[in-house]
Amino acid sequence: MGSPSTPRRYGQTLFVLAWLVLAALLYLYFDRKLSQQYNPNQRVASEVSDSHVTVNLLRNRQGHYVASGLINGHEVVMMVDTGATRISIPLSVAERLALPKGQSYPVDTANGTVTVWHTRIDRLSIGALTLYDLDANINPGLGDSTILLGMNALKDLELIQRGDTLTLRKY
Repeated sequence: MGSPSTPRRYGQTLFVLAWLVLAALLYLYFDRKLSQQYNPNQRVASEVSDSHVTVNLLRNRQGHYVASGLINGHEVVMMVDTGATRISIPLSVAERLALPKGQSYPVDTANGTVTVWHTRIDRLSIGALTLYDLDANINPGLGDSTILLGMNALKDLELIQRGDTLTLRKY
């Protein structure tokens, strides 16, 4: 027979395991909440009619319009950046998407001058809105995995901001 302390050790072990499971569940819950606060457009609201496609984006807590989308069929996260001339893709994302590095050249950014590589995107989608054959920069200076959606993608869209919603419309 086991010693009297054996059931006590089992109880302590189960107690510690219960706390670890609770901590893991809390981590997953709050990680999901923070992700939704950064990107409230993980499921993009779209409308399609005979004359246009409309996408509605909600502003995040930092005041940015961030949305999930697709580049060449791969899931990405994009931020609308009307101050960017071209789409700017972090190097790590470009590698994951297997985008080819073209000619390198310097560009002026809010953080100074950085050398980027030219690339092309065959298809970019946000909800029901799809754009084709777009120039982009592969930018090694972008720290996270968010793609900056610049004016070369936005130039043919109507942008309407009302309250905390940005409407993108393609005719």
